[in-house]
Amino acid sequence: MSSISGEGDPGESRGAERAAAPVPQRVTFNRLELNRILNLYGRMVADGEWRDYAIDFLKDRAVFSVFRRASEVPIYRIEKDPSLARRQGAYSVIAAGGLILRRGNDLDRVLLAIDRKLAVV
Repeated sequence: MSSISGEGDPGESRGAERAAAPVPQRVTFNRLELNRILNLYGRMVADGEWRDYAIDFLKDRAVFSVFRRASEVPIYRIEKDPSLARRQGAYSVIAAGGLILRRGNDLDRVLLAIDRKLAVV
């Protein structure tokens, strides 16, 4: 982004812009969080229940959406919203209709809402 105005050095205006308006950070899943989510996703794909996913890193939250088919709306959304960490918990599992199934600060406990345990046959 260069300044095209004839006022002073363009490098000075870029430095002033950075100081005045910091570059917005995106919320992301870290490696351990993503590993836990993808392990669950892999098991559910192997069971034939889930078929596709999408990851969105937004300014205020990170969203992992799970689809039964690629052309549908997500059946579950796993969201990380750090602004809710001290109140309700940073992680939440949200169903297709918008119902929050579980919310908390521990990702493993939150994922129990959609994680089926293996049953002895």
